[in-house]
Amino acid sequence: MVRAIRGVLVTVEPAIKSLILHIDSGTNDIIIEDLDETHLLIKESMLPVLKKKLDERLKSTTVVPDSLSDSD
Repeated sequence: MVRAIRGVLVTVEPAIKSLILHIDSGTNDIIIEDLDETHLLIKESMLPVLKKKLDERLKSTTVVPDSLSDSD
């Protein structure tokens, strides 16, 4: 029997795609298909979960430089 899965086509930079692949590597429940260097087919129902996990990952790895306004 054929089963259909609703998906969303996502276009991202290669670096972000790498993070998404890493997030999905543990459970394999987010990505339906890895299409090319910048496109992924994501399960529609998992899109909010992916956004939350990606946001958390980006916040934990982003370095914010000191404000330059202090040097006035």
